[in-house]
Amino acid sequence: MVANIKEPEWLAAEYEYEDDLYAEGTIPELFETSAERRLSEKAQLYKGGIHNRSMIGVVPEAPDGEYASITYREMRDIVRHLATGFREIGLEHQDRVGIFANTRMEWAQSDFALLAAGCVVTTVYTDSSASQAEYLLGDPGARGVIVENEQLLERLFEVEENLELEYMILIDEPESEYDRDDIYTLREVHDIGEEQFDEDTYQGWLDETQPDDLASLVYTSGTTSQPKGVQLTHWNFRSNFHGIRARAGPRPSEPDRICIDSDTTTISFLPLAHVFERVAGHFLIFGSGGTVGYAESTETVSEDIKKIKPNGGASVPRVYERIFDSMREQASESSVKQRIFNWALDVAQQYQQAENPGTLLRAKHGLADKLVYSTIKEELGGNIEIFVSGGGSLSKELCSIFNGMGLTIVEGYGLTETAPVVTVNSPDDIRPGTVGPPLVNVDVAIDESKGSKDEVDLSDPNSLVGELLVRGPNVTDGYWNKPGATERAFTDDPVSDEDGELTVADGIEIDGSGKWFRTGDLVEQTSDGFLIIHDRLKQLIVLDTGKNVPPQPIEDEFSTRERVEQIMVVGDDEKFIGALIVPNFQALADYAESQNMTDLPHYDSLIQWASVEEPVGTPPGADELIEDNRVIEFVAKEVEDANQHFEKYMTIKEFALVPDEWTPENDLLTPSMKKKRRDILSTYEEKVNEIYGN
Repeated sequence: MVANIKEPEWLAAEYEYEDDLYAEGTIPELFETSAERRLSEKAQLYKGGIHNRSMIGVVPEAPDGEYASITYREMRDIVRHLATGFREIGLEHQDRVGIFANTRMEWAQSDFALLAAGCVVTTVYTDSSASQAEYLLGDPGARGVIVENEQLLERLFEVEENLELEYMILIDEPESEYDRDDIYTLREVHDIGEEQFDEDTYQGWLDETQPDDLASLVYTSGTTSQPKGVQLTHWNFRSNFHGIRARAGPRPSEPDRICIDSDTTTISFLPLAHVFERVAGHFLIFGSGGTVGYAESTETVSEDIKKIKPNGGASVPRVYERIFDSMREQASESSVKQRIFNWALDVAQQYQQAENPGTLLRAKHGLADKLVYSTIKEELGGNIEIFVSGGGSLSKELCSIFNGMGLTIVEGYGLTETAPVVTVNSPDDIRPGTVGPPLVNVDVAIDESKGSKDEVDLSDPNSLVGELLVRGPNVTDGYWNKPGATERAFTDDPVSDEDGELTVADGIEIDGSGKWFRTGDLVEQTSDGFLIIHDRLKQLIVLDTGKNVPPQPIEDEFSTRERVEQIMVVGDDEKFIGALIVPNFQALADYAESQNMTDLPHYDSLIQWASVEEPVGTPPGADELIEDNRVIEFVAKEVEDANQHFEKYMTIKEFALVPDEWTPENDLLTPSMKKKRRDILSTYEEKVNEIYGN
């Protein structure tokens, strides 16, 4: 289960890394330390004209559609006054308080303030139904909730009789008047705190909170079952912060190294309710003294990124796929542009893969940069130095293309239960197709009894393959009020030598005691310690021939393919692999127009829909379009080409087209953009039956 790993030489710098922010402290102590060092520097960027903020007056009003900023001094004052206000209205140490809002500056301020007040933050996605919100607030017994606006407040009113809420605090100024003592605006709480603030009392709350105290309950996204509340302490978060800093933080001896530091400006648009954005785009950036700019929404990122001009950002693979699709769509405007674009992509991959690019390749890369890459970089604000990809599998090809263009993407891996980062590629050694080696303060082991080398396409003959086990200060103690689930999630020390010592990573010895968290992920660990995530063990497709097929590599193959928008592989207990496919209707429109297919069902509506700069959803008549043999053949050619990359038993033999894009809004993706496989199968049960002739 555990092997001696020969680590790359660069990893030694991480073991020796000395972080001047290091201390076994809490999140609010980290924020106070960081803010004190950067008082006059920008902390937050926020857009005007999109919210009726109750905090206007405390923060300046931004011009409509433009960005304004507040400094660390201003943000620290807001956090301190809100924390005092929360205490003054009656919240106490370790009270659970929900945040039911979209990602925005007030979410961040409220989070730090609640933690400073000693409260436990539980998060609620804004697309949660009333019953889901009831569960996410009722299960932890929340005493209060911070709500974005009246629309979400009305949703809570539907279920409040089943909750124990004593305080409901609105971020936006309401249009209605509520004659109730339990409803406040965030501004009212702030003003109470500003009037009553006492620095010694505030420091007392910080001292009262210990690193091992519960900081947050983050509910799993529930792809297969009811969400479980993952208990995360201040030290779970802080230790992960320090592990990430060792990998991607500043090093005085390497001033030109790409890193996350006080000069970093990021764009934030993923849900802060999800642990990935909360750590990578929130705790990490504010703890490092950087600046966070908040997009208006996921739909306006392409517009907002040009105004924020970030040099960093964190996102999920689906967003990078959409960026690539947009690049390809712009290139398809003419055959000349398309040929240049395709040539530039080939050059990018060659450049990324070359150990020492020669003179000719460097010249090609320089030309491709002038013709293609520079335009793409400008579309992303012109300053991007580093992207982080997490929350799912990023295709190896797409990662290579972006890195080859000079848009650095480091892919990582983690779970809610690990707060969240377990591994991430280093800017010093990016290997597309892997998620990097473990952070230096995280231990991993491979349970080879789960899965086998026969199930995966090995990148290294000396790799270990099996279920990934994780142990470290970032790992949760368990699930809220679920002792059975907690017990099942952990295993005792998987292997020890005679002295009870566990040997990992080039002879480094660690204490062999303690429990390991079972990730449920089938992984490969290469001989130099890099991890490759192959799939969820529960999602392995077992054909009736006995062959085990991981769906993720097959689905990843389509991430850069023009004719397929989304795909989900099926085939459990069947003779062959099948797939449900959402066609790329934009590509279909371009193809239909070029082939003069005017008799295609709803042809005019399709072309009109595709002519919009950023088409939403799927075109009118999609149900009929997917039944047309020419559309099926259009997609079939892409599937046939993709099949060339896999062993015969892994190829897609049959597929069915479906008309609707899978989104969090129709409950077929989680808020973090993962497929809800069970729900997709249920929704398209008839289509699956068609594939297998059932």
